[in-house]
Amino acid sequence: MFTNQLKERIARLKEELKAVIVAHNYQRAEVQDIADFVGDSLELSRQCAEVDAETIIFCGVRFMAETAAIINPYRTVVLSEGSAGCPLADMINVDELREWKQRYPGASVVCYINSSAEIKAESEICCTSANSDKVVNSIANDDIIFIPDQNLGAYTATKTKKRLILYPGFCYVHHRLKPEQVKLAKQLHPEAQVLVHPECRPEVIALAEAALSTSQMLRYVKANSHNSFIIGTEEGLLHRLRLDNPDKSFYLVTNSQICTDMKKTTLETIVKTMELRQNIVTVPEEVRLKAKQAVDRMLAIS
Repeated sequence: MFTNQLKERIARLKEELKAVIVAHNYQRAEVQDIADFVGDSLELSRQCAEVDAETIIFCGVRFMAETAAIINPYRTVVLSEGSAGCPLADMINVDELREWKQRYPGASVVCYINSSAEIKAESEICCTSANSDKVVNSIANDDIIFIPDQNLGAYTATKTKKRLILYPGFCYVHHRLKPEQVKLAKQLHPEAQVLVHPECRPEVIALAEAALSTSQMLRYVKANSHNSFIIGTEEGLLHRLRLDNPDKSFYLVTNSQICTDMKKTTLETIVKTMELRQNIVTVPEEVRLKAKQAVDRMLAIS
């Protein structure tokens, strides 16, 4: 099918399924353009809880669809591409987390939202890249196991007096950005401000004007009088940045800032998933209830 035909087919299927389509900021531009809502994983899950729809088509990766299913137990949640996972989320499993909890008895567990439902269920509270400092500082305990992203944990540690015990996981898209690449980008675009994600290495964050989540980057750029920005996160965010700020210029630190799992979703895979009613994401109720407690505790302080 041609693009227009695919879009028309998606619109018809959306009516048939009484569905809402949501897309993460890192999705392909054409996927973002057909979505009802675009945002980060938590924004989308919260939005889904407020819409009048029977089915949620989640254009993202598995842990995001799981989070939507945790918050929306009475709706059908469908992952637009069944094989779209998250290497960061896969870096820790329940057995490894339990081993860490035994190694550090008495420590609280703060779990990054970029994790499986089972990991959330084993954690005290979740956090996002936008609120990790608030979450950590809300905990009475001084010792905190922070999972699974070591770079976000290291950044959060600079915002608190708590002792953070960092699990050695990472997002490969952000972790592979190097200080030398940032310095080169600044040489090429000396007028530009550098904005990077907190999942980047500490030495990369040190070279930036700000370390921000994707939603924070969008707000920062819109409110900023500056006209040029170097962006240190997945390249899909540039689509929204340019739509929201057509008079401003955006550059990537490097051309390698691509999450292959995020890019697995296409208009074709969305049509196939909707036509076949496949890739339904479910979370066992016992796991869902425990995971929801961790998510709800985060929402209560956000």
